[in-house]
Amino acid sequence: MRSRSINQERAMQIILAPQISEKATLIAEKNNQYIFRVLPDAAKDEIKAAIEYLWKSQKIEVTKVQISNIKGKEKRFGKFLGKRSNWKKAYVGVKKGQELSFSDLKQGDDK
Repeated sequence: MRSRSINQERAMQIILAPQISEKATLIAEKNNQYIFRVLPDAAKDEIKAAIEYLWKSQKIEVTKVQISNIKGKEKRFGKFLGKRSNWKKAYVGVKKGQELSFSDLKQGDDK
């Protein structure tokens, strides 16, 4: 099993972006879960450690992480066929009463 400690560089690499959509907003309100785009090789325990590390100023406790691998769609560009990249989506559940605030995140060293 992998260790739960994670450094800042790896934490910033694992979480690529929050997934903002109508469905994501509904899930956040109903189940207290947030959806993120993550690295394809990221494991659940790494995702949990990265979220807790990035939001350590808010003392966020992750209760559950669910992962979904999304296959890239085939697209047509005129007469050429192309394919979008596959990607991984993580559903991150936080403790009841807690909320992730994206405005408090800072890039770089925290001193």
